[in-house]
Amino acid sequence: MSVSEHVHSLSSEFVSTASGYRELREQAPLVQVMLAGLETPMWLVTRYEETKAILADPRFVRDAAKVSDQEGPSIVDQMIAAYGLPPEFRDYSGVLVLSDGKDHMRMRSVITRAFTARRVNALRPTIERIARELRQTLSAKGEAELLAEFNYPLACAAICELVGIMEVDQPQVRKEMMDAISGDPARLVPAFKSMVERCKSLIELRRENPRDDLISALLRASEEESDFGEKQIIAIVMVLIDTGIGPAAHFLADATLALLDHPDQLERLRKEPELLAGAVPELLRFTSSVPVGAPMYATEDLEFAGVQIKRGEAVIPGLLAANYDPREYPDDALRLDIARKFGSGVGHLAFGHGPHYCIGAALATVQAEVVINTLFLSGDAPTLAVDRDKLEFVARPGDGIHLKALPVRF
Repeated sequence: MSVSEHVHSLSSEFVSTASGYRELREQAPLVQVMLAGLETPMWLVTRYEETKAILADPRFVRDAAKVSDQEGPSIVDQMIAAYGLPPEFRDYSGVLVLSDGKDHMRMRSVITRAFTARRVNALRPTIERIARELRQTLSAKGEAELLAEFNYPLACAAICELVGIMEVDQPQVRKEMMDAISGDPARLVPAFKSMVERCKSLIELRRENPRDDLISALLRASEEESDFGEKQIIAIVMVLIDTGIGPAAHFLADATLALLDHPDQLERLRKEPELLAGAVPELLRFTSSVPVGAPMYATEDLEFAGVQIKRGEAVIPGLLAANYDPREYPDDALRLDIARKFGSGVGHLAFGHGPHYCIGAALATVQAEVVINTLFLSGDAPTLAVDRDKLEFVARPGDGIHLKALPVRF
């Protein structure tokens, strides 16, 4: 199968636009692209079947260092530079997200102790209570900025409860995550440094006073394994805070906006609340708040989906592109359908697939069910407080665009 002779330049706006992938998807299952802010071309996987396959293919790894003949900085190193983060960020970003094989499975097995179905389900009443209290407070005001005043507090409280971050520290954690998602290095870098210092303080506190939380569990693991120390614990906590608050809060905003943009679907959901459990995976597919997955590197010269890929070349899974592939969703993939019937599995790739499947998927699903029920099925639904075209978005290198704010009226 032939591929384009030139490299496509993808802006952050393109990465977040479902319709933008149509031409690339029809061109080939893999096309060479250049993401905004980066200097190294990579292969973008554009179709559902191929994206799912490559995420589970052991011939591709996330740690570029394992591809010894790779020249120049890795894609992740370039992203770190594009964000303006200090170099030590790689020490904390790579331990879990960029690890592979046995090292990854070992750390993942420790983390999953905090994300068992029992613990997530036990947290649902707390999430429901927080959502009700936030809704009551915001309804009394009449207007609210939903992202900052509802989504971030809810997502922050949930992940902090599992990790072991005290309630008194949660407002500052929330602020740091909003600074991180801003894309502004002047806000992002201090937020990163503050989070690292907080993790170090929490580790010392839990050494003296262990609890039934993730940090305490990680400390117990470090006592059993000599090569599992403070850096690994900080890295795990950082990645869980990073992925458990910002992406969760923005997905909840995207899902809310999607329902407001589709009043027919919202009205059906209000009339048939039993559709909620199926509506959440459809909203995850439709919004795909993380449009592309982490870069993966070929460990050998190989052929994938008819495309020749050389050892060391980077491949990025197009999660959003895959979730709009008409081959997988023949019944109008561009349409939001809260009653859509999926095939096997979860029905989408918003959480990824394979060894790096999102650990917090169950928690994110519970949060979405609670938020949609609280905002739309329990009383009058909120409405946008500004014209739709007045909503503002912020671009992040390699990560598409995200809502800056979601003002609503109750």
